[in-house]
Amino acid sequence: MIACEEMSYAFVASPAMALHSTIVMPYLTHYGTKEQQEQYLPPMTSGACIASIGMTEPDAGSDLQGIRTNAKKDGTDWIINGSKIYITNGWLTDCCVVVAKTGDAKRAAHGVSLFLVDADTPGFHKGRKLQKLGLKGQDTAELFFEDVRVPASALLGRENGGFYQLMEQLPQERLLIAVHSIAISEAMFEETREWVKQRKAFGRRVADLQTVQHKLAELKTSIAVCRAFVDQCMELHDSSKLDGEMASMAKYWSTDLENKVAADCLQLHGGWGFMWETNIAKCYASARVQTIYGGTNEIMKELIARNIVKA
Repeated sequence: MIACEEMSYAFVASPAMALHSTIVMPYLTHYGTKEQQEQYLPPMTSGACIASIGMTEPDAGSDLQGIRTNAKKDGTDWIINGSKIYITNGWLTDCCVVVAKTGDAKRAAHGVSLFLVDADTPGFHKGRKLQKLGLKGQDTAELFFEDVRVPASALLGRENGGFYQLMEQLPQERLLIAVHSIAISEAMFEETREWVKQRKAFGRRVADLQTVQHKLAELKTSIAVCRAFVDQCMELHDSSKLDGEMASMAKYWSTDLENKVAADCLQLHGGWGFMWETNIAKCYASARVQTIYGGTNEIMKELIARNIVKA
């Protein structure tokens, strides 16, 4: 989390690194066999093996139970067919954790498994590198699986237990997004504070205008309040007490705030903020996806509401 914050303060928006280290690798440490850990963790740690996770599909985003990619047994092997889209590290990936249906289609939550699939496996094809609105420093791609044969040893965790493994790991992913959001919000605020102190308008500093001062006061307060909550979530997670509800609140609130801070800070930069060469323009473009990946904020509200209204 500290590494994520420091990168954000330097305006290095890189979910690719965080996804590799903080999202994919924990699946191996929590659910991998000793052989899988010995095979993959050393090269992943050194950077020789770039990892990705294949969840999202053209017809299944936040609703992981709607995936169509399937894996069927053929002797002791598994045959995987399907496709994935919007996969971070997809173009550069050396190993992908593939989410596939393996059980009863009518009981999706009880029939999903995870597989470790190497990029050089026959039938594993990388599609085009997708052109995104923001996050230009990372690759995002389509992945295709056409009769991809993998051995039984490629199964990561329990057969048909993948959905529960995903649910166990998603709070950390959502907390990571929240940490990035609040840190980049702090960075945008400081960048803007320095800008308005230097910029002149109507014969005085922009920072001397009361409307600007009040906007900065609003932003500072919102960021400070959100930071306190995200820090609380990190402390809970450090002691294995962070639940999905709090992680969802952190993700939803901080990413919404990031988009508001980006919009307000760009406005305070004036025309200069609309230029792509500025940090604030890049942050504005990259902030938009934060409310979408890791589960849309609409889904976050659904997850939060469940405990509120249940009997």
